[in-house]
Amino acid sequence: MAAIFLGGGLGALARVGLTQIFPAQNGTFPWAIFAINVAGAFILGYAITYLQQDRSDPTIPRAFVGIGFCGAFTTFSTMQLQLFEMLKLHDYGTAVAYIAASLIFGYAAVLAAGTLANAQVKR
Repeated sequence: MAAIFLGGGLGALARVGLTQIFPAQNGTFPWAIFAINVAGAFILGYAITYLQQDRSDPTIPRAFVGIGFCGAFTTFSTMQLQLFEMLKLHDYGTAVAYIAASLIFGYAAVLAAGTLANAQVKR
């Protein structure tokens, strides 16, 4: 529980800090949340792949990174709210681009992170 609490606190602070530095403007592509979600996918993909191959017990690091940090850092609900706002403003092109880019780049981040973690474990 402490690992989840600490990771979640750090992840939430990182997300809030980044969204305050790079606030989303109505009618524009929400770059901060997009970058946060893709970075979170990369971090999660790397950590889980690496920890699955580690010989020690991965329970605490997995809870810290996966459930805590990435759970609080990434934000599916904010992404949905931003999509709702885009659709309300009839900005369908940006909404479709946001959905597609989030899925494509998120998956690519997990794939790249897993490949990198596997390569490092084999060394």
